[in-house]
Amino acid sequence: MFPLTSFLSIAAILLLCAYTLHKVRLIHLLLHDVRDQSQRENAGLFRQLEALQGLYTELGLKRSLPDTRGWAASPDFLLEMARHALSERPQLVVECSSGTSTLVLARCMQINGAGKVYSLEHDPAYARQARQQLARHGLSDWAEVLDAPLAAQDFGGSTWPWYVTDGLPGGADIDMLAIDGPPQATRALARYPAGPALFGRLSPGAAVFLDDARRPDEQEILRRWALQFPEMEQRQLNCEKGAAVLHYRPRA
Repeated sequence: MFPLTSFLSIAAILLLCAYTLHKVRLIHLLLHDVRDQSQRENAGLFRQLEALQGLYTELGLKRSLPDTRGWAASPDFLLEMARHALSERPQLVVECSSGTSTLVLARCMQINGAGKVYSLEHDPAYARQARQQLARHGLSDWAEVLDAPLAAQDFGGSTWPWYVTDGLPGGADIDMLAIDGPPQATRALARYPAGPALFGRLSPGAAVFLDDARRPDEQEILRRWALQFPEMEQRQLNCEKGAAVLHYRPRA
């Protein structure tokens, strides 16, 4: 008869081999995931470098742009807005939050020879930095960074901290709107008020660019806007952080 101890030893060895093979397979799959992720990251980085090069080429910049990583708008989103501004030649551009985008859009106005950017900025330090960068690039005449603190305002029966917009020129329609603020930390759906606060001032055909559109908050904001403003046609842009462009198509 086959000894029980030998049977148990063989069974233990087989179990150990099976466990080892399972671990080896998991490591193999993990290595494939790491490789695929690395390839995606490299492709994404290359795309951003291409977009950044495109910005410098199309805008003819002689000085370097500020950082386009972290909280700043990514190069591909900036390039989308620049190409729109250069082709459509908006006269009045409004930004929610200042930064590198302010420089890019101001340079577009300068190339077009007409138009002006008004940037709503609630943080005095960021406002000061943006003004310094505009001066450094010789673009101060083409953009104005407005001190626009966040104040509690009612939109649709709820309260949001939203920009004080008193500094915007009155009586003029907005041809292009760029939304990259307020920060998400200020409130859930922090950028929703841009719709009820500013969409009523858009000129026919005006374009609205929303950054970070891949985030759940921005997806919900787009859903609410679609219900509340059916005249705004929405389209997703394939940008690093997700983006959307909305066009105002007033109904006859």
